[in-house]
Amino acid sequence: MSRVELRIGCGDEDWGSLTLELDEQRAPLTTANFLRYVDDGFYDGTIFHRVIGHFMAQGGGFVTPERQKIAGLHPPIRNEAGNGLLNEPGTIAMARTSDAHSATSQFFINLGDNRFLNHPAHDGWGYCVFGRVTGGQAVLERIRNTPVQHSPLMGEQSLPVHPPVIRSARRCAD
Repeated sequence: MSRVELRIGCGDEDWGSLTLELDEQRAPLTTANFLRYVDDGFYDGTIFHRVIGHFMAQGGGFVTPERQKIAGLHPPIRNEAGNGLLNEPGTIAMARTSDAHSATSQFFINLGDNRFLNHPAHDGWGYCVFGRVTGGQAVLERIRNTPVQHSPLMGEQSLPVHPPVIRSARRCAD
């Protein structure tokens, strides 16, 4: 299992780190894709642009609420949601569009029991879980509880007033 540390902050404040443990055995393509973005430094400076406290926190694709990060995107990957991993609290999964095989860089952390996202879900595919948060629960709680406002992009109360920033994403030494 690979581990990744996400250093999180907001404004001038350092919130600490989230440690992610990735399941290369059950989600090999998804894990390799995520690690490629980590190794490329792609996630550095991206924000959590969508937070719904009882549902999930999504990040890895925007540098401001209005500006998606395009430079450095890789082609979409095949959905591995049928791997037996479940969208349980504290797990990390790939975000995607209505196209089941459209995941690129964006991911979300499940903040609730989101079994409705499990394979096969409503579309025959579901959302691929590829790891879990194993450290930094206090940081995750700060993200969960960040004040949100209406998101014109999503049409819901999910846009952080002051988005938490992934200051850096790095592999952990084994």
